[in-house]
Amino acid sequence: MRRILDSLLPVVVVSLSTALPALAQAPPPTKVWTESASAGLTVTSGNSDTTTFNIGYDLVRDPKRRNLIKSDGLFLRGKSNGELTADRLALNGRDEFKLLDRSFVFGQMQYVRDQFKSIDYLVAPTGGIGYRLVDGPATKLSVDAGLGLVAEKNPGLDVTTTGAVTYGDKLSHQLTKTTTLTQSLMALHRTDDFADSLYALSIAVAAALTERTQLKLEFLDTYKNRIVAPGFVRNDVTVIMALVFKN
Repeated sequence: MRRILDSLLPVVVVSLSTALPALAQAPPPTKVWTESASAGLTVTSGNSDTTTFNIGYDLVRDPKRRNLIKSDGLFLRGKSNGELTADRLALNGRDEFKLLDRSFVFGQMQYVRDQFKSIDYLVAPTGGIGYRLVDGPATKLSVDAGLGLVAEKNPGLDVTTTGAVTYGDKLSHQLTKTTTLTQSLMALHRTDDFADSLYALSIAVAAALTERTQLKLEFLDTYKNRIVAPGFVRNDVTVIMALVFKN
C-alpha cells in the first residue's frame, strides 16, 4: 500500500501544480443579469407648491449569446397647489434574438396608463425586426419596426382592440468614462386609424457618482394624437432628475 501511495504522490503534486495556476488565472464568470433602480423627488414652495416624484427600474438579461431580454418601467406622479398634474405608468418587456451580426428579431409587450392622455390602460403585444446601425464600444444605435395588436381603454368607453404598427430607435453614447448619453423613441399607431398614435421620446444624461450610483437627468416627451376627454393637451414634457442604483 505504501508503495502505491509513494508512486501516486508525484502524479498528484504535478497535477496540482498545473491546475492551481490555471484556476488562479481563470476569467471571472460572465455577468448575466444587470439591474438598476431609480428614484427622484422634487419639492418647491413659495408662489406655488409643487411636488413631483418618480420611481423606475431597468432589467437586462444578457448571457453574451444570441438572446437578450430587457424590461423597464417608470412611474411618475406630480401635484401643483394640491391639483394633480402628472400620473403616468409605463412598463415594457422585450426579448431580442440575434439573426446575423447586426440584425435581430424581437417580441415585446408594452403597457401604459396615463390619466392626462385619457388612457385608463393601453396594452400592446407586438413583434418585428431591428438592425444595429452602430455597434461600437462607445456608441450604439439601433432601429426597429414591428406589427401586433393594441387594446386601449378610455374613460367612460369600452375597450377597443385593433392592429398596431410600431417603430423606434435607441441610442447610447459614452461621453466620458463616467458619463453616458442615451436617447430613445417609441411610436405606436393603430391600424384602423393610423393618425391615432402615441409617441414617447426620452433623452437622458447619467453621470456616475460611485461605482454603483448615478445621477440621471432625463427629458421625457409624450404625445397622443387622439385625446378622448376634453381639457387635456396632446403633448406632455417632463424633466426628471433621479438617483440611480446599479447592481
